[in-house]
Amino acid sequence: MLVASRMTRDPITVTNKTSIDEALKVMRDKKIRRLPVVDEKGKLVGIVAEKDILYASPSPATSLSIHEIHYLVSKLTVAEIMTKNVFTVTDDTPLEEAAKIMADNRIGALPVLHDGELVGIITETDIFKAFLELLGAREPGVRITMKVPDGQGMLPLCTETISKLGGRVLALVTWGRDEPGDRIVTVRVSGVDQK
Repeated sequence: MLVASRMTRDPITVTNKTSIDEALKVMRDKKIRRLPVVDEKGKLVGIVAEKDILYASPSPATSLSIHEIHYLVSKLTVAEIMTKNVFTVTDDTPLEEAAKIMADNRIGALPVLHDGELVGIITETDIFKAFLELLGAREPGVRITMKVPDGQGMLPLCTETISKLGGRVLALVTWGRDEPGDRIVTVRVSGVDQK
Protein backbone atom coordinates (compact mmCIF):
# COMPACT_ATOMS: atom_id res chain seq x y z
CA MET A 1 0.00 0.00 0.00
CA LEU A 2 1.43 3.35 -1.05
CA VAL A 3 0.91 6.83 0.40
CA ALA A 4 -0.96 7.82 -2.78
CA SER A 5 -3.78 5.42 -1.90
CA ARG A 6 -4.35 6.97 1.55
CA MET A 7 -3.35 10.65 1.35
CA THR A 8 -5.67 13.62 1.05
CA ARG A 9 -5.12 14.97 -2.44
CA ASP A 10 -4.83 18.69 -3.21
CA PRO A 11 -4.53 19.69 0.44
CA ILE A 12 -5.75 23.00 1.73
CA THR A 13 -2.74 25.29 2.10
CA VAL A 14 -1.87 28.74 3.40
CA THR A 15 0.94 31.05 2.37
CA ASN A 16 3.79 32.11 4.58
CA LYS A 17 2.19 35.58 4.70
CA THR A 18 -1.14 34.33 6.05
CA SER A 19 -1.94 35.67 9.53
CA ILE A 20 -2.24 33.09 12.27
CA ASP A 21 -5.82 34.25 12.85
CA GLU A 22 -6.68 33.39 9.23
CA ALA A 23 -4.84 30.05 9.42
CA LEU A 24 -6.71 29.09 12.59
CA LYS A 25 -10.03 30.05 10.99
CA VAL A 26 -9.26 27.83 7.98
CA MET A 27 -8.40 24.92 10.27
CA ARG A 28 -11.58 25.29 12.28
CA ASP A 29 -13.81 25.82 9.23
CA LYS A 30 -12.34 22.78 7.43
CA LYS A 31 -11.96 20.67 10.62
CA ILE A 32 -8.26 20.02 10.07
CA ARG A 33 -5.28 20.39 12.40
CA ARG A 34 -2.39 20.99 10.00
CA LEU A 35 -1.76 23.15 6.97
CA PRO A 36 1.11 22.93 4.50
CA VAL A 37 2.60 26.39 3.97
CA VAL A 38 3.55 27.47 0.45
CA ASP A 39 5.26 30.52 -0.99
CA GLU A 40 3.82 32.75 -3.73
CA LYS A 41 4.92 30.18 -6.37
CA GLY A 42 3.16 27.32 -4.60
CA LYS A 43 6.39 25.71 -3.38
CA LEU A 44 6.26 24.01 0.02
CA VAL A 45 8.14 26.08 2.60
CA GLY A 46 6.75 24.75 5.88
CA ILE A 47 3.87 23.28 7.83
CA VAL A 48 1.82 24.78 10.64
CA ALA A 49 -0.22 22.87 13.18
CA GLU A 50 -3.11 24.08 15.28
CA LYS A 51 -0.97 23.57 18.39
CA ASP A 52 1.69 25.91 16.93
CA ILE A 53 -0.91 28.65 16.70
CA LEU A 54 -2.28 27.97 20.18
CA TYR A 55 1.25 28.05 21.65
CA ALA A 56 1.86 31.40 19.92
CA SER A 57 -1.26 32.91 21.50
CA PRO A 58 -0.78 34.82 24.75
CA SER A 59 -1.58 33.28 28.09
CA PRO A 60 -4.86 34.31 29.77
CA ALA A 61 -2.65 35.52 32.65
CA THR A 62 -1.18 38.32 30.53
CA SER A 63 -1.46 41.92 31.71
CA LEU A 64 -2.27 43.15 28.19
CA SER A 65 -5.77 44.30 27.38
CA ILE A 66 -7.92 42.25 25.01
CA HIS A 67 -7.45 44.91 22.32
CA GLU A 68 -3.67 44.85 22.68
CA ILE A 69 -3.65 41.06 22.52
CA HIS A 70 -5.81 40.99 19.41
CA TYR A 71 -3.65 43.63 17.74
CA LEU A 72 -0.40 41.77 18.48
CA VAL A 73 -1.75 38.36 17.42
CA SER A 74 -3.22 39.79 14.21
CA LYS A 75 0.29 40.91 13.20
CA LEU A 76 1.80 37.43 13.51
CA THR A 77 2.12 35.47 10.26
CA VAL A 78 2.38 31.75 9.69
CA ALA A 79 6.03 32.23 8.61
CA GLU A 80 6.93 33.21 12.17
CA ILE A 81 5.62 30.03 13.81
CA MET A 82 5.66 27.33 11.12
CA THR A 83 8.02 24.37 11.08
CA LYS A 84 10.47 25.12 8.29
CA ASN A 85 12.45 21.87 8.08
CA VAL A 86 9.56 19.70 7.01
CA PHE A 87 9.68 15.94 6.73
CA THR A 88 8.04 14.93 3.46
CA VAL A 89 7.29 11.77 1.51
CA THR A 90 6.49 11.09 -2.12
CA ASP A 91 3.24 9.64 -3.35
CA ASP A 92 4.97 6.31 -4.11
CA THR A 93 6.39 5.93 -0.58
CA PRO A 94 5.17 2.73 1.12
CA LEU A 95 2.62 3.55 3.81
CA GLU A 96 4.65 1.79 6.50
CA GLU A 97 7.65 4.02 5.71
CA ALA A 98 5.48 7.14 6.16
CA ALA A 99 4.19 5.72 9.47
CA LYS A 100 7.78 5.02 10.58
CA ILE A 101 8.85 8.60 9.79
CA MET A 102 5.89 10.00 11.74
CA ALA A 103 6.43 7.71 14.74
CA ASP A 104 10.22 8.14 14.87
CA ASN A 105 9.97 11.93 14.65
CA ARG A 106 6.78 12.31 16.72
CA ILE A 107 4.91 14.22 14.03
CA GLY A 108 1.28 13.94 13.00
CA ALA A 109 1.40 14.64 9.26
CA LEU A 110 3.63 14.58 6.21
CA PRO A 111 3.21 16.70 3.10
CA VAL A 112 3.31 14.50 -0.01
CA LEU A 113 5.35 15.53 -3.04
CA HIS A 114 5.43 14.36 -6.65
CA ASP A 115 8.35 15.66 -8.71
CA GLY A 116 8.88 18.34 -6.06
CA GLU A 117 5.28 19.58 -6.21
CA LEU A 118 2.87 19.37 -3.27
CA VAL A 119 0.15 16.87 -4.21
CA GLY A 120 -1.22 15.75 -0.86
CA ILE A 121 -0.89 15.28 2.86
CA ILE A 122 -0.92 12.07 4.89
CA THR A 123 -1.89 12.25 8.56
CA GLU A 124 -1.86 9.97 11.55
CA THR A 125 -5.61 9.56 11.10
CA ASP A 126 -5.03 8.21 7.56
CA ILE A 127 -2.52 5.71 9.00
CA PHE A 128 -4.95 4.63 11.72
CA LYS A 129 -7.69 4.06 9.14
CA ALA A 130 -5.35 1.88 7.07
CA PHE A 131 -4.37 -0.03 10.22
CA LEU A 132 -8.04 -0.73 10.99
CA GLU A 133 -8.54 -1.97 7.45
CA LEU A 134 -5.44 -4.18 7.51
CA LEU A 135 -6.71 -5.83 10.69
CA GLY A 136 -10.24 -6.19 9.31
CA ALA A 137 -11.57 -4.25 12.30
CA ARG A 138 -14.52 -2.78 10.40
CA GLU A 139 -15.79 -6.15 9.23
CA PRO A 140 -17.86 -8.46 11.43
CA GLY A 141 -15.94 -11.55 12.37
CA VAL A 142 -13.90 -13.32 14.99
CA ARG A 143 -10.34 -12.36 15.92
CA ILE A 144 -8.02 -15.28 16.55
CA THR A 145 -4.51 -14.80 17.94
CA MET A 146 -2.05 -17.69 17.90
CA LYS A 147 1.53 -18.21 19.02
CA VAL A 148 3.17 -20.40 16.37
CA PRO A 149 6.70 -21.63 15.71
CA ASP A 150 8.53 -19.38 13.25
CA GLY A 151 8.99 -21.62 10.27
CA GLN A 152 8.09 -22.37 6.71
CA GLY A 153 4.57 -23.66 6.16
CA MET A 154 2.98 -22.31 9.34
CA LEU A 155 0.71 -19.75 7.63
CA PRO A 156 -0.73 -22.25 5.14
CA LEU A 157 -1.42 -24.61 8.06
CA CYS A 158 -3.30 -21.84 9.92
CA THR A 159 -5.37 -20.80 6.89
CA GLU A 160 -6.10 -24.42 5.93
CA THR A 161 -7.45 -25.09 9.43
CA ILE A 162 -9.70 -22.00 9.19
CA SER A 163 -10.93 -23.16 5.78
CA LYS A 164 -11.75 -26.64 7.12
CA LEU A 165 -13.87 -24.98 9.81
CA GLY A 166 -15.82 -23.16 7.08
CA GLY A 167 -14.21 -19.82 7.78
CA ARG A 168 -13.01 -17.11 5.44
CA VAL A 169 -9.90 -15.07 6.22
CA LEU A 170 -10.68 -11.34 6.29
CA ALA A 171 -7.28 -10.18 7.54
CA LEU A 172 -4.03 -11.80 8.59
CA VAL A 173 -1.10 -10.17 10.39
CA THR A 174 2.08 -11.65 11.84
CA TRP A 175 4.73 -10.15 14.05
CA GLY A 176 7.73 -11.36 16.03
CA ARG A 177 7.92 -12.15 19.73
CA ASP A 178 10.50 -11.47 22.39
CA GLU A 179 11.12 -15.21 22.46
CA PRO A 180 13.24 -16.41 19.53
CA GLY A 181 11.60 -18.96 17.29
CA ASP A 182 8.00 -17.85 17.83
CA ARG A 183 5.64 -15.61 15.89
CA ILE A 184 2.24 -14.21 16.75
CA VAL A 185 -0.39 -14.65 14.06
CA THR A 186 -3.61 -12.65 14.31
CA VAL A 187 -6.39 -13.60 11.93
CA ARG A 188 -9.83 -12.05 11.52
CA VAL A 189 -12.25 -14.59 10.10
CA SER A 190 -15.90 -14.80 9.21
CA GLY A 191 -18.07 -17.91 9.05
CA VAL A 192 -16.80 -19.57 12.22
CA ASP A 193 -18.28 -19.68 15.70
CA GLN A 194 -16.40 -17.73 18.37
CA LYS A 195 -16.28 -20.82 20.61
